[in-house]
Amino acid sequence: MPCITQTRLVALSDGTGDRMMVQLDTPQEGGQGPLIVLIHGLMGCDHSAYMLAATRFHLLRGRRVLRVNLRGAGPSAKYATRFYFAGCWPDILAVLDDLSSEAPEGFFLTGFSLGGSVTLNALPNLPERLRIVGAATVSTPIDPMAAAVRLMERRNALYEWAFTSEMKRSYRRLDILTPEMTDRLDRAKTIIAVDDAATAPLHGYPDAATYYDATSGQRMIPRIAVPLLLIHAQDDPWIPPAPYLALRDSLPSNVSLSLTRRGGHVGFHGTHGPEAWHDLRIDAFLREIAA
Repeated sequence: MPCITQTRLVALSDGTGDRMMVQLDTPQEGGQGPLIVLIHGLMGCDHSAYMLAATRFHLLRGRRVLRVNLRGAGPSAKYATRFYFAGCWPDILAVLDDLSSEAPEGFFLTGFSLGGSVTLNALPNLPERLRIVGAATVSTPIDPMAAAVRLMERRNALYEWAFTSEMKRSYRRLDILTPEMTDRLDRAKTIIAVDDAATAPLHGYPDAATYYDATSGQRMIPRIAVPLLLIHAQDDPWIPPAPYLALRDSLPSNVSLSLTRRGGHVGFHGTHGPEAWHDLRIDAFLREIAA
């Protein structure tokens, strides 16, 4: 769909000098409703297929979309000395603050996979002045340790190799790794080992287990006050459904859970048409909020 795309660089206020690149897409005839903020998953970026598909989906419905490149991801990499992680909510705050004057009807956050973890960590910490009207997560590891263990299963060996290889390449580009971190990273062969070697210590955690526990989405959900939609598929090959099943009967009234039998990981394609079902479900949720 024809649209106007603006590239923005958002300065981060943590003293690093880092910046994040975001893309603001506006329908040619303008836009209405809350600004849809899309946050990609692990090793994703603003032009990942699911990000572009969601952007087209919302533009067709007259909504403006902000595609976020997390710190160090995709086009943001050349402007960063650090790398994103599940608890990088201050970076999201910086982005929303920068765009707040252009979102008079507020923001709606959508996080995919690890981007959902970032979203869940951000929501309890974002100030009311930003007017977050709601949020949704798709295929998010709300129990990070359980997801990491699932990824280590033999059937996921190729995917884990791809994730860990790209994470190691990204971390090696940084100039802040200590010799010990570099040595441990070189020897890491699982996602837990990579998080033990680099992700956890770089962000103030003693080990991966502590990092996973501190940024666990299932711990954040009770602290979230805005309307929230959790979308997950029971056949997701990387993220087990058990944490969602455990939450099902104790969710706060502002939280809705769409737990499907099929859908894979950020998939949800079927006979309903070319648009992903998770985007259709989010659209219905947005309409419920507006009503």
